[in-house]
Amino acid sequence: MHTQRQDSGDIKYNESLKKKIEKLKKSRNAVIIVHNYQRDEIQEIADISGDSLALSQAAVRTDADVIVFCGVQFMAESASILNPGKKVLLPVMEAGCPLADMITPEKLRAKKKQYPGAAVVCYVNSSAEVKAASDIACTSSNAIEVVRSLKEKDIIFVPDKNLGRYVQANLPEKNIILWDGFCPTHIRVQEEDIVKAKELHKGAEVIAHPECNPEVLALSDHICSTGGMFAYVKKSPAREFIISTESGMLYKLQKDNPDKKFYLPTPHLVCANMKLITLGWIAHSLEKMVYEIKVDDEVRKKAKVTLDRMLTVTMGKPEK
Repeated sequence: MHTQRQDSGDIKYNESLKKKIEKLKKSRNAVIIVHNYQRDEIQEIADISGDSLALSQAAVRTDADVIVFCGVQFMAESASILNPGKKVLLPVMEAGCPLADMITPEKLRAKKKQYPGAAVVCYVNSSAEVKAASDIACTSSNAIEVVRSLKEKDIIFVPDKNLGRYVQANLPEKNIILWDGFCPTHIRVQEEDIVKAKELHKGAEVIAHPECNPEVLALSDHICSTGGMFAYVKKSPAREFIISTESGMLYKLQKDNPDKKFYLPTPHLVCANMKLITLGWIAHSLEKMVYEIKVDDEVRKKAKVTLDRMLTVTMGKPEK
């Protein structure tokens, strides 16, 4: 009975926060942009939700004065880089990305000296400073397309080695120079997890994010970004799916496909950084207008070129 009362109280508290957020959002002319890995209740109040590429594009198109970015720091930085005239808020400043922290601009510049003729492709899961030191950015949904568009054969791909390996497997004509970085969440999925999940859910299709280990990808029926997962599941005749990416994905997958079933291969697919943002922190962010993400102007201009080149490849024209 105590648990039920607590649950009821939580629901009332969340509903109260949602009303407060809606009121503050209107008064601030704000838009709430939410990554697919956020908590369910955060995804419920999103004005725009999606993967890194969709959010990069949406950030440019919004006419709001304030962007409340519910994701991690590098995502809010990208929104700020592409929208210098808007105020970009990250509700929890500590929401970082361990993968992005695995590379620094100094180390990247040293790597570039080793391969002077190579083009540098940086995954958007990187800091503004790393983007500024790169030639072009990519997301998991357009990495192959971006690398294929480059004239150079040698490509320094940073910082995720698993995504780099996936690109290499699809573009054998390129020489991908890998950085030794990885996503601490995606590498938690092991080969035996997939084998066990397939035995438990016979006939279920396995969909994996390219940040997963190669042996996991080898056992998967389809490999794609989070945005790609939504499209694939919708058109697939299968009724059950094993989803090898962060647990937050299951919210929208289930919402959009109520007649289908979704399973995680392991309960450990949780990004603690993504889960730091709560309704309370969003309300606080809008009320106090914190925490603003700003990028040094010189860094911003260089990083914007890197992001614009990616958007040009993806959309066919540069974003203004």
